[in-house]
Amino acid sequence: MTMRRRSLLAMSLTLPVAARAVSDTPLPLPQVVTGRIERLAIDSGSLPPRPVDVWLPADYDPARRYQVLYAHDGQMLFDASTTWNRQAWQLHEAVAGAVRAGRMADTIIVGVWNGGPRRYAEYYPRKMLDRLPDALRAEYLARAMDGRSDADAYLRFLVETLKPEIDHRYSTHRDAARTAVMGSSMGGLISLYALAEHPQVFGAAAALSTHWVGLPTAWGPDRLRNAAAPLAAFGYLQAALPAPGRHRVYMDRGTTDLEAFYAPHQAFVDELMHDLGWRAPNFVSRVVEGTGHNERDWAARAGEVVAFLLGPR
Repeated sequence: MTMRRRSLLAMSLTLPVAARAVSDTPLPLPQVVTGRIERLAIDSGSLPPRPVDVWLPADYDPARRYQVLYAHDGQMLFDASTTWNRQAWQLHEAVAGAVRAGRMADTIIVGVWNGGPRRYAEYYPRKMLDRLPDALRAEYLARAMDGRSDADAYLRFLVETLKPEIDHRYSTHRDAARTAVMGSSMGGLISLYALAEHPQVFGAAAALSTHWVGLPTAWGPDRLRNAAAPLAAFGYLQAALPAPGRHRVYMDRGTTDLEAFYAPHQAFVDELMHDLGWRAPNFVSRVVEGTGHNERDWAARAGEVVAFLLGPR
């Protein structure tokens, strides 16, 4: 094995920060430098139970209405001292800064924790899974999902259980134009799936460092160099994305470590979006040079992302 392949293999086994499973014991409540966190325990039905952390701005006032940003991998969003790798998106700082600068209206964040070992089952879109060749789909189900896809159940939880509860507890705008969803890596795939399957609920989606290669990184770099999973994603998006005009989509990729695998796939998606009629200002795709697959790099651009998603239309 060459030195390059050994380094890529090591990277594939250790680098996917957002994919690390949560422990059975919930982490402490995140501490934030502005605003406050409220932790909700909401019945997730057939899915593994998980906390939902809601960030409210310091001047939250029930007499005002707030936009809502739903974000996946909720345990990695707010406080680096509580995360396994001591990194976090600092997403509350990004939203607070964008609001303070007049780039977006008042917004709350709903951080939905992932399902730990069920993360691939929840975040790999079922209708992309269905487009995989039979043998690969069977392997994916057996090795990464314990035999069952939970992606559609996860979206139902977001749309039918969590969003109504958030709208009941907090003073929110309830229309799609002021409701967005975002995530990174596999969270990018499920964010795009949420927009495509529920365009009446989500008006904007952000997919950072989208894991177009689809397969679990622990399977190694040779498996990540596959055409089947990216083709499944492309075919699904081509068939299912809403018509351009009323929604917003943000995509990006870095250039180092795991991000290097995404370059040809993101370029193809950009062309696909162009062919479907998606254009600025409602579609943005960026290459962020020198950045990798980690919360620190995602945090550095989060302010631009949230302002794009929920800024004035």
